[in-house]
Amino acid sequence: MTFYESLQKTLPTDPKIWLITGVAGFIGSNLLETLLKLDQNVVGLDNFATGHQRNLDEVQGLVSAVQWSRFRFINGDIRKLEDCQSACVDVDYVLHQAALGSVPRSLNDPIATNSTNVDGFLNMLVAARDAKVKSFTYAASSSTYGDHPGLPKVEAVIGNPLSPYAVTKYVNELYADVFARSYGFKTIGLRYFNVFGKRQDPEGAYAAVIPKWTAAMIKGDDVFINGDGQTSRDFCFIENTVQMNLLAATAVEESAVNQVYNVAVSGRTDLNQLFGALKKSLSEQGVVYSKEPVYREFRAGDVRHSQADISKAKTMLGYAPEFDIYAGVDKAMPWYLSFMS
Repeated sequence: MTFYESLQKTLPTDPKIWLITGVAGFIGSNLLETLLKLDQNVVGLDNFATGHQRNLDEVQGLVSAVQWSRFRFINGDIRKLEDCQSACVDVDYVLHQAALGSVPRSLNDPIATNSTNVDGFLNMLVAARDAKVKSFTYAASSSTYGDHPGLPKVEAVIGNPLSPYAVTKYVNELYADVFARSYGFKTIGLRYFNVFGKRQDPEGAYAAVIPKWTAAMIKGDDVFINGDGQTSRDFCFIENTVQMNLLAATAVEESAVNQVYNVAVSGRTDLNQLFGALKKSLSEQGVVYSKEPVYREFRAGDVRHSQADISKAKTMLGYAPEFDIYAGVDKAMPWYLSFMS
């Protein structure tokens, strides 16, 4: 059974209208591609603050003309309530991905991060509630676990936030819970753990580690590791994340909604291991990287180790991640080579 065939079983038999905020971004554009290939109708909202037109163009080239005709794009900003209201008209399911990500970005400009991630989130909640959408699935974050040292991370136990970004994502969860209690509004939060895959931007000051290192290796540049390389993460391939979004949005059991879930594979890969995995995958594609990594100081606001317990998502939503980090890296690598060529 293919990836799309397995997801088709999770969807209603008749096509619905989905709203994806941040549709021109990494996760948003992958959700768009999947839903269009599943013959769904999609409204996309983005202001291109971190997303790119090239992502939408790429999706258009991967779907049929009929499928692309089911997509309507709105150039708008979640910080404007009227844009959120326009986007929510006649929508069945909301997949809210729009945000200003990155811990370092939030440390450099906490006001901008709060404006988008808190004010914008509340605008979307209000607009979706008023439009009476069936469900509201939103991108939460593993940063919410903060300084809690326990591993693996369990949804019910968090620590103190370590960055303005982490504060904003926790506030999202608090608002979603209040809307569930006060208005009976159905929400599900997805705590993403280091999602990676095609269309994740390798450029810019706040690029994530996998695309940033991969691009550096392809160009023959130095790869910088913050700290001693033993910092570990639970890297989650984009197709696992797409699966989880669709399962969450269409969940019908009352006990499964108005919850937060970890989205990961329950793996633990340190930065030295990641460096080796990327180097190996590139070599299998004919690109030899001969340099050793350059170690430097730890980065402010970073947690030392992160690993998710995904038993709740498996039990409550039927989540079954298909890709570990090594399979995901191998599947994503041709895209990075094409992008950098």
